[in-house]
Amino acid sequence: MIKAEEYYQALLDKNPEYEGIFYVGVKTTGVFCRPTCPARKPKLENCEFFETAQEALLASFRPCKRCRPLSHPHQVSELVVTLVNAVEANPEKRWKERDFQELSVDASTARRQFKKRFGMTFVEYARARRMGIAMKQIRGGDSVIEAQLDAGHESSSGFRDAFSRIMGAAPTRLGHRKILKASWLDTRLGPMIAIGDEEALYLLEFVDRRGLEREVERLRRRTRSAILPGITQPIRSIENELNQYFEGHLKEFETPLHLLGSPFQKRVWEELQKIPFGETRSYAELAATIGKPSAFRAVANANGANQFAIVIPCHRVINSNGELGGYGGGLPRKKWLLDHESKGT
Repeated sequence: MIKAEEYYQALLDKNPEYEGIFYVGVKTTGVFCRPTCPARKPKLENCEFFETAQEALLASFRPCKRCRPLSHPHQVSELVVTLVNAVEANPEKRWKERDFQELSVDASTARRQFKKRFGMTFVEYARARRMGIAMKQIRGGDSVIEAQLDAGHESSSGFRDAFSRIMGAAPTRLGHRKILKASWLDTRLGPMIAIGDEEALYLLEFVDRRGLEREVERLRRRTRSAILPGITQPIRSIENELNQYFEGHLKEFETPLHLLGSPFQKRVWEELQKIPFGETRSYAELAATIGKPSAFRAVANANGANQFAIVIPCHRVINSNGELGGYGGGLPRKKWLLDHESKGT
């Protein structure tokens, strides 16, 4: 759990005991630093604290060039430095095997070194940096021009490329395509992205969910839409309902949902919504409920394809042996949600 005042004091003191414990994002500069950064200290209200570098990257912050948060507390290899610099030179890039070859870098070695040093692979690092650029505009809801200027690029082209690769169209080239709006929602379990139009919600996911980029891509292709920062009535509704849920005052969500899936997936999602608050079901039980007792693996896949975290409660499905099983938002969140709901029954 983030302890803002404690971490801020450690930042002021440049306390080396907090190295690796937290990173600080500075809202006024857009960079994130380690606790002992020698730069002038920002005000507390301009600080955002993170437990991992990946969280800071996804929140749109880039590594500080003075304290080099990805090169401390131990000196990193030249390979890591080379790759970090390559990402900063072209943060919107999606890395392929040939890109490593052009740098004379072995992809498997890069994966191991990043995983050991930062707790994430290089591809995860590059994705987080890329997603962070698009998330910055979604989070702030700024105008396109302001977002371009703030995105950390020498020109606006890099921002447009990164945004369009994730959200489906360059912001200034939308034409007459369908528009969906995306908003950043801060919740007790971390930031979420909500996407919707004026009629319904199309997606609700944790920002750090693995595969989110592909999920957004599938959404925009199936709806033939472009996604821009903004807020709609369904987004306002789900933000209010989530707040009530986390405060323990809401058990059923009423925000309208636009489901995109096969008939089988929709059948599974309908049954998920019927699992009572505070209860769980196994994948096998869920398969039996829809009349396909041998299709528990297909049920599990449909469960994982759910586009509405928390609202369609796939977290209430566990293994037959009582173990938690998987969860796109991470097992710690799944456990928290189940504990939270068990206390509210």
